[in-house]
Amino acid sequence: MESPAPGILLIADPFLKDPNFMRTVVFLCEHKDEGSFGFVLNKHYEYTLDELVNGAEDLKLPVYLGGPVQMDTIHFLHQYPETIPGGYEIGNGVFWGGDFEVALTLIRSGKIDTGRIRFFIGYSGWGSGQLADELKEKSWLVADATENLVFHKKVDDIWKDSLRHLGGDYELLVNYPIDPQLN
Repeated sequence: MESPAPGILLIADPFLKDPNFMRTVVFLCEHKDEGSFGFVLNKHYEYTLDELVNGAEDLKLPVYLGGPVQMDTIHFLHQYPETIPGGYEIGNGVFWGGDFEVALTLIRSGKIDTGRIRFFIGYSGWGSGQLADELKEKSWLVADATENLVFHKKVDDIWKDSLRHLGGDYELLVNYPIDPQLN
């Protein structure tokens, strides 16, 4: 098993019942002794960027629910380190943050592909030792992230495709019911 580190995917175990994280995939951006954070990749938010950000009224782009922490913040992941200054490389060609206004200008001008930038409201966070405990409880499966999973064109398929990415017996979990007692 991979250990948590920036650039790792945390794939919710099929039996995880926490409503914030059921059937989610989290892209881990930071993992340190004092805590960890990342973004849920596969939960649509009810509003689009133009409805959330002043000055972005012309950009009707999807926003994803990054997690339940600081729901008053907008973050973004992208693949444009050469054109969006100030981003932080997480790994596997994925960058977090940078100059937000420059990113919006580049989107407007068509100089960057909106399929290679994702906006999130809030984030997922763990305090010291919390993620390690959840991993011991097997709440999460751990896999290397790929840019295809982080910027997946079909967001609703990310969880299943992440399990397929793990291969082996994990592929059997793809079609496992949310509540096996209902079968």
